[in-house]
Amino acid sequence: MAIKSVQRLNKRQRIKENRNFYQKPIGTSMQRRTKIVATLGPSIDDNPEVLDDIIAAGVNVVRLNLSHGDYEIHAKRAEAVRNRAQASGRQVGVLVDLQGPKIRVGKFKKGPITLKEDDSFILDMDLAQDAGTQESVGVTYKSIIDDLERGNTLLLNDGLLVFWVEKIEGAKIYCKVKVGGILSDSKGINKKGGGLSAPALTAKDKEDIKFAASINADYLAISFVRNKEDIIESRKLLNKAGCNAGIVAKIERAEALECIDEIIEATDVIMVARGDLGVEIGDAELPAVQKRLIRLSRKANKVVITATQMMESMITNPVPTRAEVFDVANAVLDGTDAVMLSGETAVGKYPAKAIEIMGEICREAEKQDEAKVSDHRLDTTFQHIDESIAMATMYIANHLNVRAIAALTESGETTLWMSRISSGIPIYALTSSVETRRRVTLYRGVYPVSFNVDKMDINKTNEEITNEMMRRTALRPDDQIIMTKGDKDGVPGGTNVMKILRVGDHIEPSNS
Repeated sequence: MAIKSVQRLNKRQRIKENRNFYQKPIGTSMQRRTKIVATLGPSIDDNPEVLDDIIAAGVNVVRLNLSHGDYEIHAKRAEAVRNRAQASGRQVGVLVDLQGPKIRVGKFKKGPITLKEDDSFILDMDLAQDAGTQESVGVTYKSIIDDLERGNTLLLNDGLLVFWVEKIEGAKIYCKVKVGGILSDSKGINKKGGGLSAPALTAKDKEDIKFAASINADYLAISFVRNKEDIIESRKLLNKAGCNAGIVAKIERAEALECIDEIIEATDVIMVARGDLGVEIGDAELPAVQKRLIRLSRKANKVVITATQMMESMITNPVPTRAEVFDVANAVLDGTDAVMLSGETAVGKYPAKAIEIMGEICREAEKQDEAKVSDHRLDTTFQHIDESIAMATMYIANHLNVRAIAALTESGETTLWMSRISSGIPIYALTSSVETRRRVTLYRGVYPVSFNVDKMDINKTNEEITNEMMRRTALRPDDQIIMTKGDKDGVPGGTNVMKILRVGDHIEPSNS
């Protein structure tokens, strides 16, 4: 039998053997572990009640897309989300998404044009941005001409139109249309296979980073990342602006895949941005690349978001297609931390319903045994005490009748490590830091709780933790929970204690 066949057999056998170890989350209904990111836009601006609806529907993080709108509208959205979330007793993170160097055609003098197969067309670097015609159009990024040669394939409007580069003369790129269609103002240009030299951070992006810092964003997404240097530069600019938001590296360039390990190491979060990435590498390669990116990110203890066209039909329809249902479910089964909605909530007719349905799909996928079994880091040596505590906690939780995990944390790092282990057991991040509570909104299976040990009698901390868990879950007498904490309160990365607490008439640790 082939090695891969044996491995698949062994995994199925392990799933079967461990079936009884993995507990369902507590409560009358299953808590959703996979987080939902929703893009804000006119659909929510036009009706303020919709914001309350999407919070009630279960959104975990909102995305502010700086490709559209001005600072004033985005600042109002962030403030409104935080105010309404607080009013409903929820924590919702804010992700600011930079526009990046999107390379686009200019505008046409007489409106959209129609190109047919074998038509000739010119991309003219010297043409004014509003002077496009049936024969030629300008381009926003002039240096694209230095990145091309005869035989290259250009994909426009997310690959709906395909051009073949015939020759380059002066400031003109002469193309032959291979796949025709309608071309309108400001449509994007990609090079098949990647290789365009535009830097990840534009002058606009650098100003936008200052804006992200001004609203105390929880995450900053960098578009069209090429390498780890793009992440390092972004973090320096963000920190200089006085913000410690997590960095999200959007993987949408083919060349990023060539140094993906370095990018993952440098960043906090990976976003599988399937739109531009699919255009550059081809849609057929996307499923395998998505699985690989999710696997690599989790192995490196980093968070991963799966994005683009997940439920796009719900922009106009009240229900998704079955293919979209499968897409969301498969991302969950692969281990993604979060799934993202774009136009579905920004400009769609049914933003709250899209979140509700996506949540239902996630919960159903999470019931499968495959979503609860993990080989994560079983064969590696841990580098930190708090990491060791996190891994030991999850091993015990998955093999003992533990109903919940309560982690006292300053930075949220312990709960991040815990969330890398597939499990059906809820992890509660108990912290007095509002920034940490917002940060963990993106971690799979982690739920933020406002909890301040500084105001408690140190001898009653265990009792207070158990009482908090009883308020939030359906614990019964003799149920067990695991608590982790540090000997020195208020010290980030100091988790060095794990205790198993039993619910009863009095609080007594059964082991430590």
